[in-house]
Amino acid sequence: MKIPFVTFRPMERELEDDLRAGFERVFTKSQYIGGTENEKFERAFAKYCTARYCVGCGNGLDALMLALRALGIGEGDEVLVPSNTYIATALAVTYVGAKPIFVEPDIRTFNIDCTRIEEKITDRTKAMIPVHLYGQPCDMQPIMDIAARCRLKVVEDCAQAHGAVYHGRAVGAFGDVAGFSFYPGKNLGALGDAGAIVTDHEEIAAKVRALGNYGSDYKYHHIYKGNNSRLDELQAAFLLAKLPLLDRMNEERRRIAGRYLFEIHHPEIILPYVLPGTIPVWHIFGIRCARADALEKYLSEAGIGTGKHYPVPMHLQECYRDLGITEGELPIAEEISRTELSLPMYYGMTEQEVSYVIEKINGFN
Repeated sequence: MKIPFVTFRPMERELEDDLRAGFERVFTKSQYIGGTENEKFERAFAKYCTARYCVGCGNGLDALMLALRALGIGEGDEVLVPSNTYIATALAVTYVGAKPIFVEPDIRTFNIDCTRIEEKITDRTKAMIPVHLYGQPCDMQPIMDIAARCRLKVVEDCAQAHGAVYHGRAVGAFGDVAGFSFYPGKNLGALGDAGAIVTDHEEIAAKVRALGNYGSDYKYHHIYKGNNSRLDELQAAFLLAKLPLLDRMNEERRRIAGRYLFEIHHPEIILPYVLPGTIPVWHIFGIRCARADALEKYLSEAGIGTGKHYPVPMHLQECYRDLGITEGELPIAEEISRTELSLPMYYGMTEQEVSYVIEKINGFN
């Protein structure tokens, strides 16, 4: 049996007519930037996230960067980010002129360890970016308590967590602003790059919209040194077609994850821990294994695709050598990088395919 790490085909077959209809609407109107599809999607996604405002932008990195700029984060500031996440989180901080300060994760959830946050706060710390990694919600209550006590802004990185829930509330509804990615592989993915912010604050939404439109609040009037980062009409139309299916797609992922969690029984496999009171959406199902390379090879030979998230931690990447963080200084992030392996997880994965993955993992020796 051949099982890919991910495939979009089941979802694309189900939505093909709706996706083509969205293309036809945009093509017929010849309005490709700033039109009705964008307006409709922003309203629909804000409602889905239980937020007052949504502003589309070019991608998930831009969403975080524009959010930080809208909050006034810049040169000389420090922003706390988890040491274990995709590099876009740190790059957003760098792009606004601030310095990313890495906080180690909880080894069980891979998310930022709330007990380690305050030790990293200085008089230059202005914000933090909790990342709901792999679709697992962070422990937002203590994060928000620390933010209130230390007067920090909070930007939620929801790039992998569309629809995840923490104690009855959708992620993205806790911080000052949240950034989403709609990269094609996300739970809610466009057919190209796309992103958005959501917030309850009108002034943040307005500033993000202007910053992403060359700093312009209306044509040829520029109040900021802005960027060109807008959600185009085609991607908005595609996202509108997919959004009604998102809860069902997430439920499918929970079904698969549930089987992995209850049926994988192997002494060398460490399964993800689900924080009480949370409902993950399992963008990635990441396990840990001391012999991750051997397990990856074994599964590949069995026809099972896997992934590694992320094989080189941010502080050891060439681009962040200037931070002066050497190997061994962030041991938990490094341990996750060495041992993590991501299992197949996608909408349309059959029970037979899930059973085959479980059987092969349990047979690893």
